[in-house]
Amino acid sequence: MHGKEQVIAPILQQELGIQVTVPTAFDTDYFGTFTGEIERAGTQIEAARFKAQRGLERMNESLGLASEGSFGPHPSSGFIASNLEIVLLLDTRHDLEVFGMALSTNTNHSHRVVRNLKEAKDFAVQVGFPQHGLIVSADPKSSNQGLLFKGIVSEVALNEAIQTVLAQSSTAFLQTDMRAMYNPTRMKVIAEATQNLAAKLRSYCPNCGWPGFEIAKRKIGLPCEWCMSPTELVLAEVYECKKCKHQIEKKHPDGKEFADPGRCMYCNP
Repeated sequence: MHGKEQVIAPILQQELGIQVTVPTAFDTDYFGTFTGEIERAGTQIEAARFKAQRGLERMNESLGLASEGSFGPHPSSGFIASNLEIVLLLDTRHDLEVFGMALSTNTNHSHRVVRNLKEAKDFAVQVGFPQHGLIVSADPKSSNQGLLFKGIVSEVALNEAIQTVLAQSSTAFLQTDMRAMYNPTRMKVIAEATQNLAAKLRSYCPNCGWPGFEIAKRKIGLPCEWCMSPTELVLAEVYECKKCKHQIEKKHPDGKEFADPGRCMYCNP
């Protein structure tokens, strides 16, 4: 519905030989919208799974793909906006589910309340308009709701939307359109998540050969180079097979046996 196959399909075709077919007239807004008219169905992973399952029902296939994105503060630095993308593969024939993931701070996700056309255009320039689309609506705090203009990618359409809203309200709410076909920056993150999915599907369990042998958890505690005290950096990664539950622990995933003293709470409190 939002053109994500433009970046997902070529990667999976090249890396895994998978040919992607998109169901016609499949309204994925049913599973949630960024503008809040429809709440997302479950968690991000659950929403992607619901999409894949519904697509399989419509196409009568056993191998399904779906993508789901979210935007918000970066998990380790709340002052930076981030985009988390998930691309999920569901194989009902082999009872296999694997998802690729990409977290990026390269996003134009933003919004602003504007009082005139100049403020709207200033915001538009900052977020990469017209290559990136915009959404205009009434200020969510106002009592005048109902006006909503999506997919704005021309100055004429922006002018008309702002003027229409301001004719009925003292302010307008302007936000980036985060749907994939209106946001090339987001498309790049979806491509990264697809690459991650392909890498996971090429990672096989050394015990049973099942695909999707991936990191199940990370152990922190990489010792400080000076005092040997454990730090908050990753010491080891534990890989686990979803089928036979075989595990392998790989130490020093970043190639470092010790942490920089600058990351130590004792040497650099």
